[in-house]
Amino acid sequence: MKRDVSATLEIAVHADTVLQWQIAVARQPGIDLVESMTCVLDGEFLTPREVIGPHHSRLHVLEARAGTLRLDYQATVFGVAVPAPATDYEIALYRRPSRYAESDKLVGFAAAEFGYGIVDPDMPARVAAWVGRRISYVSGSSAPIDGAVETLLSGTGVCRDFSHLVVALLRAVGVPARVAAVYAPGCVPMDFHAVAEAYVDGAWRTLDPTCLAPRSSLVRIATGRDASDIAFLDNHGGDITLNSMSVQAFVDGPLPYDDFVRPISIE
Repeated sequence: MKRDVSATLEIAVHADTVLQWQIAVARQPGIDLVESMTCVLDGEFLTPREVIGPHHSRLHVLEARAGTLRLDYQATVFGVAVPAPATDYEIALYRRPSRYAESDKLVGFAAAEFGYGIVDPDMPARVAAWVGRRISYVSGSSAPIDGAVETLLSGTGVCRDFSHLVVALLRAVGVPARVAAVYAPGCVPMDFHAVAEAYVDGAWRTLDPTCLAPRSSLVRIATGRDASDIAFLDNHGGDITLNSMSVQAFVDGPLPYDDFVRPISIE
């Protein structure tokens, strides 16, 4: 499968700072990747430093002076990534509560709703379907610091909120779960998309309670505990303003069908 993805960010840097962004496709074994990234600050081309993170995530770091910064990224992705086996540490890590997936606050609720300690490979799909029914997708309805508990209480959110709630509920019933930032052909509204992943029958399975894009067409960007690990832009220092952002993702040919029930992996 061929997929074309791109992202453009324009950032007003008001004072010298260190910027970090995750918009590049993860370089996983099994995929061929043709890409380009340009970074221009007030007409000057700059080269960011690349840092490789867990699960082949790629963080780009730039010490930026005040001015207007434009980031342009384009990639063509061929093939299907080879799944990487989960380590014992990863399984332990993704069972723990985290900043935006506060599973420790939802243990009682999740156990009453879904049961606890039940060996049920269909549990992740049932949880994702429950979240999809319970939460309404409303653009701009949540704050960047909202976690799974706020989403459950408000009943609204965007893709990151849906994924946080799925992950928190799964961890609360003993299932290792994580989030992934992806390019998502077919997603409306088009944006950086977030999905959940659960460790089921020895493999990571992708769950998208929003049902906004077919999972087999997704392209992985970053993977982690919650949004704090997969943020597309982070700032350390001077004040910045994100003036504009554009994200595009297309698949060659018609979008594949997805029933959002059967297990599937984007590895």
